[in-house]
Amino acid sequence: MSKKKKSGGKTIALNKKASHDYFIDERFEAGISLLGWEVKSLRAGKVQIVESYILLKDSEAFLFGAHITPLLSASTHVKTEPQRSRKLLMHRQELNRLVGAVERKGLTLVPTALYWKNGKVKLELGIAQGKKAHDKRSTEKDRDWQKQKAQLMRHK
Repeated sequence: MSKKKKSGGKTIALNKKASHDYFIDERFEAGISLLGWEVKSLRAGKVQIVESYILLKDSEAFLFGAHITPLLSASTHVKTEPQRSRKLLMHRQELNRLVGAVERKGLTLVPTALYWKNGKVKLELGIAQGKKAHDKRSTEKDRDWQKQKAQLMRHK
């Protein structure tokens, strides 16, 4: 269950920039420790994970830079912090695997999607390797060629 092929449930947010900037080798699913107002904002779709990243500290994973915009109807006595660090909930074996992958040269952890699964918020994260500029160009060329090929096949 640690390896995930596609995100299940209703998608809250996608990080399309991750597939543009990185080669994503393996994907994992993690829960997130959230506050009540954050869950309400997620239900309203007020979240952005494009500039977010994942760090491992003391064999625990944390999500940094994810921006959850507080709703205007949030309680006045709750102090909202939109970009606070959030702990990721994963099994020890998965965390050990991630620590081993990150310690290798050039690998990083990137959040790719945020979605609902059985009433709980899940984060899909990938073990990724950074792309160079020529890799990005070749990916765009391949994508354009696939589009052209599909158009030609439809017209014939």
